[in-house]
Amino acid sequence: MSQQPPYGHQPPPGYGYPPPPPAPRKTGAGKIVGFSCLGIVGLVVVLGIAGAMLGDDTSDKTVKPSTAGASQPSAKADPAPASKPEKKSPITVTAKAATFKPSVPANGDYTSVSVTVTNNSAKEISVNPLYFAITDTVGTKHGPELGVDEAQIDTVDLAPGENVTGVISGKGTFTAKKVTYTDGLLGDNVRADVS
Repeated sequence: MSQQPPYGHQPPPGYGYPPPPPAPRKTGAGKIVGFSCLGIVGLVVVLGIAGAMLGDDTSDKTVKPSTAGASQPSAKADPAPASKPEKKSPITVTAKAATFKPSVPANGDYTSVSVTVTNNSAKEISVNPLYFAITDTVGTKHGPELGVDEAQIDTVDLAPGENVTGVISGKGTFTAKKVTYTDGLLGDNVRADVS
């Protein structure tokens, strides 16, 4: 039979109340939800950038006169002042059909267009084959194929007043109608008809 310690004495070590149980671990569900939302926002941003790069800016920004009441001239029409010089576009692009000159990595059919980019702005601009797209006569947009034509346009920075000429190529055989140059990855589009 075990003996009880006398009243007022402490029990020997190893006896008494057990230690409290450890605190339950948190699962981090808040972190998982937070990172999931961050991933979705990141995906939307990447898709927005890709859409801006490949987007087709077909909006016509020129004002066309109305055909309603065309027989009656407007009494309030002000003639444009002749003393103001025409404002030059900050970037001009010219394009003409070119003969495809295959390079070593080329296999298959390609269509090439010779382009000239001129920097009329007061700041430096970048030119890269990836900044171009070719639209054919049926409205299909063709992205650039890199390294397939010997005369591919170079990746360069143009100072104000400088220009560069080279070729951009699209996969397949088609008739090129327009060339679109995007000033950087997210800049403005400059279009040129292929002559």
